Amino acid sequence: MRDEQIAEILTRENDEFKKLMNEHRSLDSRIAGFSGKHYLNAEEEMEKKRIQKLKLLKKDQMEELITRYRKDHSIN
Repeated sequence: MRDEQIAEILTRENDEFKKLMNEHRSLDSRIAGFSGKHYLNAEEEMEKKRIQKLKLLKKDQMEELITRYRKDHSIN
């Protein structure tokens, strides 16, 4: 079973995963807002980097839940 398939299952069945997925998408939208600008001032650049780090943290947490699902359901 692929990670995408497990993610779909977890999105339906696991509130924590669903919350992380929604937060990840929200952060992605915020980053896209910065991408539309030709120039970022120092504060905007720092905020963009902070959001990128948070987004990566959410992705890592989702990956951890996927790995746990694989282990709990004996999926390779």
